[in-house]
This record gives sequence, structure tokens and C-alpha cells, in this order.
Amino acid sequence: MPVDGTEDPAARHEPLPVDPDVLASERLAGRHGLGAQLAEVLGSRADVLGVIALGGAAGAALRHGVEQLLPREPQDFPWATFLVNVTGCLAIGLLMVVIAVRWPRSRYVRPLLGVGVLGGFTTFSTYALESRDLVASGAAPTSALYVVASLGAGLLAVVAGLAAGEALVRPRRPEQRAAP
Repeated sequence: MPVDGTEDPAARHEPLPVDPDVLASERLAGRHGLGAQLAEVLGSRADVLGVIALGGAAGAALRHGVEQLLPREPQDFPWATFLVNVTGCLAIGLLMVVIAVRWPRSRYVRPLLGVGVLGGFTTFSTYALESRDLVASGAAPTSALYVVASLGAGLLAVVAGLAAGEALVRPRRPEQRAAP
């Protein structure tokens, strides 16, 4: 038993919560080889993978469009990637709340919008590469600002998105409804 007096769920042999997108076959890793698991997942969820791919293509196209609108020199602050990532953080916070309430059993909404569109739209790899490139081009202070601002603004944006989602889906109390 932990020091705080609470009981450890693992000690009771209760299953721990898992991501709803994880299949039971994926949770039972080790029962058969990785190749068999991959074939099972691909076969049973080919439709979902297709939806993710379509969403990813759309998100990547949107990101490319933003990058074209906001070109930069090597030592400039990477506004396009910063705006894309912060906007994506806001959108994922909002989206996950709305999906959980409005479409909790949808097989396609979360994979299409959350994994596909927003996964293709946001980009940690470009953020990391641009941070390194800023240092290499002699703009280390800009790189440090970019790293800190991206993380801080991204976290704040997720929290704002969650709050906005809660406000959108929260049922109104009778006294808040308009009179007939």
C-alpha cells in the first residue's frame, strides 16, 4: 500500500485505463509476433487508417499553405510553424471535448480530425529542425525564444481549447435559457 494510504489498482489486479483508440489486440503485446499484430490491426482497421490518411493529407496541405503565406529568412522567427502548432493545440483541446460529448462512439471523427487533419497540420519535427537551424545560423536567442514560446503557447492553447470545448458542450441551466 502506498504511503498516502490509497490502494494501488495494480495490486487488486484491476485493468488500468487505456486509450480508447488502442485495440485489445494491441494491449496484449507478446501473444504473437509484431508482424501478426500489425497485420491484424491493418486488416481490422483499414477503413480508419484510410480516414487518417485523408485527414493527414488535408492537414499537411493546410500547413503548406500557411508556410507559403509566411515565408522567412534563416535567422527569422518561424512564425508559420509557431502559428500552425499553437492553432493546432487550441483545436485539439476544443475538438477532444466536443467529440467526447457529441460523438463519443464515432469510429471516424476522432481519427479523421484529431489524428489525421491536426496530426498533418501540426509539426513537431519542423519545430525541432527550425530550432536547430536557428542556432546553426547564429540566432541562438531567437531559437531559445521559439522553443520556450512554442511550448508555453501550445500548453496555454490546449487549456484554452479545453475550456472553450467545455463551454460549448456544457448544458445550459433552465434560468440561462431564453424565455419563450
